[in-house]
Formats: sequence, structure tokens, C-alpha cells
Amino acid sequence: MAEEKIENLMRKQNKIRNIAIAAHIDHGKTTFSDNLLAGAGMLSEETAGKQLALDFHEDESTRGITIDSASVSMIHEIEGETFLINLIDTPGHVDFGGDVTRAMRAVDGCVVLSCAVEGVMPQTETVLRQALKELVKPVLFINKVDRLIKEVKLTPEAMQERFVKIINHVNQLIKEIAPEEYKEKWQVSVADGSVAFGSAFNNWALSFPYMKKKGITFKEVIEAYQGTDEEIAENVKALAKKAPLHEVVLEMSVEHHPNPVDAQKYRIPKIWHGEIDSQIGKNLMDCDANGELAFVPIKIVVDKHAGEVAAGRLFSGIIKQGDEVHLNLAKINTRVQQVSVYKGAQRVIVDEVLAGNIVGVVGLRDVVAGETVSKNPMEPFEAITHLFEPVVTKSIEPLKSVDLPKLVDVLRQVGKEDPSLKIEINEQTGESLMSGMGELHLEIIENRIKSEKGLEVKTSQPIIVYRETVARVSNVQEGRSPNKHNSFFIMVEPLEDEIYDAIISGELPERRMKKKNEDVANTLRNLGWDGGTIRNVRDIFKGNIFLDETRGEVHMGEVIDMVLESFENVMKAGPLAREPCTKMKVSLIDIKLHEDAIHRGPAQVYPAVRDAISAAMRNSMISLLEPLQTHIIEAPNQFMTAVTKLVSTKRGQLLNVDKDEAGVTIRAKLPVAEMMGWSSDLRSATEGRGVSSLADQNFEKMPVELQEGVVRKIRGRKGLAENQ
Repeated sequence: MAEEKIENLMRKQNKIRNIAIAAHIDHGKTTFSDNLLAGAGMLSEETAGKQLALDFHEDESTRGITIDSASVSMIHEIEGETFLINLIDTPGHVDFGGDVTRAMRAVDGCVVLSCAVEGVMPQTETVLRQALKELVKPVLFINKVDRLIKEVKLTPEAMQERFVKIINHVNQLIKEIAPEEYKEKWQVSVADGSVAFGSAFNNWALSFPYMKKKGITFKEVIEAYQGTDEEIAENVKALAKKAPLHEVVLEMSVEHHPNPVDAQKYRIPKIWHGEIDSQIGKNLMDCDANGELAFVPIKIVVDKHAGEVAAGRLFSGIIKQGDEVHLNLAKINTRVQQVSVYKGAQRVIVDEVLAGNIVGVVGLRDVVAGETVSKNPMEPFEAITHLFEPVVTKSIEPLKSVDLPKLVDVLRQVGKEDPSLKIEINEQTGESLMSGMGELHLEIIENRIKSEKGLEVKTSQPIIVYRETVARVSNVQEGRSPNKHNSFFIMVEPLEDEIYDAIISGELPERRMKKKNEDVANTLRNLGWDGGTIRNVRDIFKGNIFLDETRGEVHMGEVIDMVLESFENVMKAGPLAREPCTKMKVSLIDIKLHEDAIHRGPAQVYPAVRDAISAAMRNSMISLLEPLQTHIIEAPNQFMTAVTKLVSTKRGQLLNVDKDEAGVTIRAKLPVAEMMGWSSDLRSATEGRGVSSLADQNFEKMPVELQEGVVRKIRGRKGLAENQ
């Protein structure tokens, strides 16, 4: 029985591989995963590749794109040794990139899938960047080789050239993105078998070691695609029997991906910032099944029968039914009702699961993806941050007002299932907002609410999320508490570009500084800050830094948390239009506090700090930043003029234009505010033959002439007075 085998293997940590598949949209990931499943005996071979077993949601089958990452465990035997391979399939569409980021937290290796015809695409770069950020080791699979033979009709030499180009591109990216000690170590190569190529659709694959072992030549592959359609079909079937995709790929994974014990030795210091020498630190580093419990859910799936299932990685200890556990972010205790491992789309309920496995847990009340679940309170794992923030918001309401309570429940559920979606529910006004990565993201969530949750809803036009920032150093501004007994003196100034970039890239972790942190200090020192300034850093929050420059203030320890709370509240909603603030350095220069603690409680501190920061921001030319997205647009050559014209009508700027016989590739930067309906506009400009993919996203200062109108509109929408 596969289930018994899985239960036995999950106890042998050196026989476990946790991997993800990551690629650009439509490069064949789900078909590829299906074939792996079929090969491992988890799906019938006939339906593999057609069944899309990992696309559970109806909208995934109808749209033909994978939206949720699904987890699955497979058994693979190599020369008498059996391995347990836990695979997480991830979406390729950029609007669901948050899922990819979270999947990378749970795995130690990834198979980067690249299409042989299209090569490395922007989204392939993005997922590789996310993998390397989490220290997940890549191998490369070049897919759709059958198309090079049948459609593009390349000679073996030309095909080799194409492969070399893709491999060099991936290696170049690894060199650019990977941390210093892995730039060379993690290069992929044909010779050592960390590169394989094949056709997921036709279910065959080859790698250099496999060809040597089985005596297969590339010539045989090309010959398989010669002759009539019937002959080709027969040949390809024979090739798939001789070199089955699952054997080649799973062998590559077993050989080149680390087991959890080896991986945690170098991954833990990167993703967990507690004391490595503490007991829990040692348990995590050793992936110790006898150590303290530490579990990180990366996905919350709602199961019709069991309720919420938190799927994630167990980094240390054993988790079993009935365990009382602590959620470190929610700061609550709850009880584990059920523990399971995966077999295809099914969960197999087991008594207990050991460290190093991917596990599904039922019963964790109020858990969210990225939470740290343990027996006793511990330093949580680093927050899982996605490369891009949600920048498009829609308000959503039920068609029938009696369904309002149901909508609130459904939105909370949807927010758990997809944490890259931001849900805000205003209990007073009854207004509910959802923010996502783009128009398509929100459209799909809306359809899901209707089809899966059975709730009829209507949504507003998309709203763009802006950012507030300052242009120069302010004077010191005083904020006084309502009882006039406490004063806070604060100044703000723009944050240096290199510091801001380090926060956004994750090099500087966003959190409050409770104690001296050497990593943070070193990073800031390398970026040019002096020791005195570094010592004053108290909080890094949403691209802003708070400095405490007061000296010898006796009661500081009692109020600092309230001050930081207030600072964070202003950063979430700035004074200009209640939009989030970014790229600012806020310094507390001096404070005067009442001797008596009763006169300096939250009701006094919060408004005083808020007023001081707001006044300082107004004093330093507060301005709006708008989100811009860099898109890579590909189209046949004859549409080049149409595309460039479309970009300019949307206030866009052309960054680069590449033209060859295959078509034109345009890199353009466009304001998100002008991008509503972008995909249909592009389709009509290129007769349906243009495709566009998101490569980057950033915020830039709005044109001055547009700012006032936009601020007025936002304030009007939020019901704020004209000038506050």
C-alpha cells in the first residue's frame, strides 16, 4: 500500500526530498506534475497530462491555468533505494506569485521549467529569484522539446545551441541573484545531470547520466518524430516507455536536491532570526524529530469535510493529534485535531508526522500562512514576503444585504486561502475591500466567491493603491498629548535609496528591534550608516525606519512600544490621503513625559505621536507615489507600431525594444492607474496575438499636475474632509 510506504518513509529524513516546480505561465508545469504523479503510480498513465490532477478548482480547469499550489507526495525507487518526494506545484501567472513565494518556504529544492521554444521568460526569472531568496536549490528542466523538432524543425546542432543559450541564461541569473557562496556551487550543467530536457506532453525526458546509463542517443529522439502521424504516435509512446519523464526528473531531484536535514543547516539562519545556539535553534538546524515543535503553514485550504487544513513544513519536532500548540503571531493557544500527509490530492490521516515533512494540520484556529506554530512561545520565522505588493483594490458587497454576515466569513476564508490578497473589513461602515496583484487576480477571486462559496456579490471599479512619502528633511515638530502633560518631538526625512532597496529586497528584515542585531547592524554599516545611527534603529516597517535619538529618558522603556505602535499606524495610513507611507526615516528627537504613569497611557501617547509625525510630514513636502509596472510585451513584428502607440496612450514609457525574425519584444513601464482593461486593449491592438507579462513593480513620484486631483478623489472616496 502506497499509504503505508509513505508513512514509513516519512520517518527516514535522509530519504525525503521537498521540491517545488516553478516556471512561467503555460510552460507546461501542471502537465509535467501529472506525469510525475502517474509515473509514481498516483494517477492512471492514460489520463496523465490531460487530467491536470493538481488543478482542483473548477476555475483552474476552465481557464486552463493553475491558481493554487497543491501539495502531493510520491514514492520513487532508484536502484533498490526508496525515496519520498513531496512536491508542491505552483502557479506561473504573476497575479498568483504570492503562492510561489510561500511554496518556497516549505521546500529545499525546485525544478525550474523553461520552454525550449520561448526560453527563459520574465516570470521564470521572478520565480528563480524567489527560490534563491529562500535558499532553495534549483535544477533545470527544458520542456516542449517536441515543438523544436516538429514545428521549428531545428537541426540537432541548432537545438544544442538553443539549450546552451537557456542553460547559460539560467546560470547567469543564479550568478546575479544567489548569495555569494552559492553563485558557483549552484550552477546547473548538462554534464552532472542537473539539467534535463524532454516533453511533458509526450511524457519522455532525458538527462546526460540517464542517456549514458540506458544507451539512448539524441538522434533516436529526433527519429521518433519522423514519419506519418500514426508512426510518430507509436514512436513517441515507445520513447516514453524507454525514457519516462518521472524516472529522469525524480532521479535528478534525488541526486541534486538536498534532504531536509542537510538543507536546514544553511536555510535556517536565512529564514529564522532567533538565537542559533538556543535549544530551539539547535533543533531547527538539525531538523531534529526529538526536538521542540516548529511548524510553518504556507497554505490554508478549506476542506468540505474537515474545515480549514493548514499545509506546511514541519522544521523540528513531531506533530500529532491532540497536541496543544501556540501560534506565535496570533499569540493564542489551540489544539491539533488531525494530522495528515499527502497522496495526490488526497490527505492521508496519520497518527504523527516527523520533522522534515510537508504536513496538513486540522484544528489550528485563526492560523494564517506564514505563522510559526510551536509548543512554547518562540521567535517566529521571518515573514514570507512577496516581491510585489497588492496595488489594485475593489470594494465588494453582497447582492442581498441579508448576506452581509456571510460575505464577512467568506472574505476571511478567501484571505486565508490566498494571503497575497489583502482583505479589509470595516465593521462600522460595512464596506469590504479586497486588494490584489492585478485585475485578473481580483476577477478570479470574485468568480470563486460566486461559484465555490455560492455567494452572489457585486464589486466596484478597481481602485489604485498609492503611497505617501516626503521630499526633504522636515523641521522638528512637537506633538502634545490631549492632557497637555506629554510632548514628543519628531522629524522626518526621505530614506536613502540603497537602504530602501535593501528593505524591499528582504536584505533588511522588517521588524521591531528588541535587542542588538548583528546582521542588521552589518547590513546598515555596509550601506554607509555609522554606528551611532544604527544603535538608534527601533523599527523597520513597510519600507520606513524609526530611530530613537533621545538620551537617558528614564521612562522610555514604558512608552516605546506605544510610540512604535503609533508610528506603524501612521505608516499604514498617512496624513495626505490615508494611503500607506513609504521610504521615510522618522526620528524621535526628544520627549517630555509626565512623572506619573497614569498620565502617559495609550490614550495620551498615540495621538501625540501621530500628530507629531503628520506635522513633520506636512512640513517636508508630502507627495504621492503611484505604482508603476514594467511589462514585457511580445507580438509579431507587424504590430510593433500598434503596441508602442498603445503604451504611449497609457502614459507609459518604452524602456527597450528588441526585434528579430521571431517577433518584437518591448519592455515598457506603465502606471497601474492607466492599465485597467490592459489585456483586452492589447488583444485588440495585436489581433489577439500579443502577450504581456509583469517583470517588475515599483512606486514613483506622480506628475505634480495630476497629484491634487488624485488626492481629492481619494479623500472624497474615503469620506475625509477636503483638508485635514
